[in-house]
Amino acid sequence: MSIKNPVKFLVDKRTLMVYIECVITNHTVWSDSILISINYRDPRPIYGQVKDALRRLIISGVLPEGSRLASVREMSAELAINPSTIQRAYRELEAEGYIYSVAGKGSFVGYSESAVNARKTELLEKFDELCKELSLMGIGKNALIERMEGEEQND
Repeated sequence: MSIKNPVKFLVDKRTLMVYIECVITNHTVWSDSILISINYRDPRPIYGQVKDALRRLIISGVLPEGSRLASVREMSAELAINPSTIQRAYRELEAEGYIYSVAGKGSFVGYSESAVNARKTELLEKFDELCKELSLMGIGKNALIERMEGEEQND
């Protein structure tokens, strides 16, 4: 299989076999710099894991604007999951403004500043809730700041 599109998802069968032997609950797909990992012990649904992984790849710039995503069939075959799972992840990413579909052509990255801003707002609201709860548990502002700066790595 030749790599014409850097977004194509490829699997190194030997690496995957070793990885599955070590961690039976995970299924990972590698490409040059793209990693999508499915953890069957994660309480989130599989489509959510795929959606989150693709969203991170888009926001980080690994998948640049205009890049063609693997087709639903290709992605589902590579991840060994149901095509409707991939379809749902793509549909939700499209609704959020991260990708767009062109009939007969496929799905493409459509980086949207408004989608990123909406996600930032959502994450900051979650962060605020967590900070309030941690404060009630006796974790001070300085401990949070140290943790955010990477100085404190205690769980």
